[in-house]
Amino acid sequence: MSPRIAQRLSQVERSATVAMLDTVHRLRATGVEVLDLGGGEPDFETPPHIGAAATRALQEGDTHYTPSRGLPELLRAIAAKLSAENRITVDPAAGVIVTPSAKHALFVALMTVLDPGDEVIVPTPAWVSYAAMAGLAGARAVSAELRAEDGFRITRRLLESCVTARTRAVLVTTPNNPTGRVLDLAEAADIVAFAVDHDLVVITDEIYEKIVYDGREHLSIASLPGAADRTLTVNGFSKGYAMTGWRLGYLAGPEALVTPALKVHEHTVSCASSFVQRGGIAALTGPQDGVHAMAKEYEARRDLVVGALNALPGVSCALPEGAFYAFADIRATGLTSAEFAQWLLAQTGVVVAPGTAFGAGGEGCVRLSFAASRSVLERAAERMASALPGLRTG
Repeated sequence: MSPRIAQRLSQVERSATVAMLDTVHRLRATGVEVLDLGGGEPDFETPPHIGAAATRALQEGDTHYTPSRGLPELLRAIAAKLSAENRITVDPAAGVIVTPSAKHALFVALMTVLDPGDEVIVPTPAWVSYAAMAGLAGARAVSAELRAEDGFRITRRLLESCVTARTRAVLVTTPNNPTGRVLDLAEAADIVAFAVDHDLVVITDEIYEKIVYDGREHLSIASLPGAADRTLTVNGFSKGYAMTGWRLGYLAGPEALVTPALKVHEHTVSCASSFVQRGGIAALTGPQDGVHAMAKEYEARRDLVVGALNALPGVSCALPEGAFYAFADIRATGLTSAEFAQWLLAQTGVVVAPGTAFGAGGEGCVRLSFAASRSVLERAAERMASALPGLRTG
């Protein structure tokens, strides 16, 4: 007799990107040379002053619980950063929670606003965990399917086509993973007006905010008129500061939403690690040169990768506006996204993520990360250029 498993898990798949990373590790363990363009792991080291701050905290014995919301110094630094960079005003004592990863902040936000049977609208393609998190809350993610032909733009008309009596929130990400789209003012204003008219909470994932290209500026939805009282902003340190292994993020918004969210945080993880928070303080208050240098290098890699993709038969790719992913259209090859990804791995050892991992609208595309080094990207481009002409197109 098998042990009973919670029914909610039957509606949730494993993380496609984490499973893909497991495959990479397994192949490498057997001696297969794999070029991994499937993940979202910056190849840069965390800036030294951040590591020094955490090391110093460890050496000084700062290894105990912190207040559940986070260290007061970090809360103030986050509030100051949001004010200066995002034009968002929050009370550091009541409008911010420091979390062990932005991923946990997203889960806390969804658990706070969704009851079983509720719905959250998610423009897709979107990051793989949004729908799964909603499912774990007993709710359902409703896909607002974006189209490559429209530049993956969000429209009021599309959002209206998804709303029901059960809709409680809309979740958007900018810059977008996997498409690389950066939300513009018109789209953001449509989202806010839609949320106000239907009395919805807006959850916005801004983890890639530091990585935007061609002179663009990141726009936070909570900074728009009418948005602050209903918007939860999720951010963290993993991407912009190359701190993926540190697991440090935060949730910010109005006290009426953040204080209830604290209950979820307290009863799951209590608090983020003390010495990791010290690193977060150093990241926000210290020099930002490393952040800017990484973003500049990502832009050069973007140009390299997109140029190589557009030279391949049956492949086309628009320039990403932000984040470090290229979302390439492979429909002309005649293969599905999964088939193409499997074929590419078997023929070249290059790992990419099938677009279907990111929900509706992802079929016909694959996601390539250019967070890998230039040498890896150049070798991957060479392998694909050699293999693709031999693929029969449908």
